[in-house]
Amino acid sequence: MKDLTLAPGPGIPGGVVIAAADFTEQFAKSSGPGGQGVNTTDSKVQLSIDIAECASLSDAQRRRILRNLEHRLHGNVLTVTASTQRSQVRNRAEARERMAALLREALAPPPPTRRKTKPTRGSVRRRREAKKRHSELKSTRKRPQIP
Repeated sequence: MKDLTLAPGPGIPGGVVIAAADFTEQFAKSSGPGGQGVNTTDSKVQLSIDIAECASLSDAQRRRILRNLEHRLHGNVLTVTASTQRSQVRNRAEARERMAALLREALAPPPPTRRKTKPTRGSVRRRREAKKRHSELKSTRKRPQIP
């Protein structure tokens, strides 16, 4: 297995290379595509990484991943499963892509906070005029009053 490379992006300006030794791969029979029972292979791939023990990540990156992916972690271990392809090689590649996407997303900084703004005078005026037009339209639908 090769090292996993995360390209530079938000939160990882220099990119990150995670050593292949930090990953654990397990294989099992896939329930998806692959033929009948006799002809199946162990095509399902489970790729795991222990975030707390990963030497390729800095302490800040480790904390950010643990905080952002806490709902996906089992202890400190992040596991990705791929079984959509018939081939183990393709499932391995897909599992690595999913792991890279998860880690890249977890390392990204939070979006900037939204600045509150007031509606413009023109938008307030247009909203009031629209309400008045709608009210007048509805008032024409009333029953005529008998004197």
